Amino acid sequence: MRPLDDSDPKQFIADYLTSFNDELAHGDDDPALVIDRYHTPDIVQIADGRRWDREKLIAHARPLRKNRPTSRVEVHEAIADGDRIAACYTMRVKIRGKDLTFEFGLFGRFAPDGRMCHAYMFAREVPADSPQPGHSESDGKQAPA
Repeated sequence: MRPLDDSDPKQFIADYLTSFNDELAHGDDDPALVIDRYHTPDIVQIADGRRWDREKLIAHARPLRKNRPTSRVEVHEAIADGDRIAACYTMRVKIRGKDLTFEFGLFGRFAPDGRMCHAYMFAREVPADSPQPGHSESDGKQAPA
């Protein structure tokens, strides 16, 4: 990974999420190696109120290889201050014949080498009959940025 301070925050988090998800779901390396490539050993993620450390991330990652999901990330906004980033993004996932859409908010801190060391994340699944993320419910047009 490249350091956060060397790139545009929006592009950094898009590249980080895309490559991490791709390596995790479709790569040949053991999931523990992928987790370690993208996270520091002392990683702590709080996702929707649940605490995830390195071991929990690895345990969660192993079943992904069986399902081989594909995903696409669209970062709507991202700002960075030093080693910290805040981002809002949408992830579209295809898994076991289903198309799913999730909206995420992320507040993260990254090590100088570009690995995540701490994050607070919140997510919601977007129901299939909802307007697409980033669009107004009233007119279907792109919401202002």
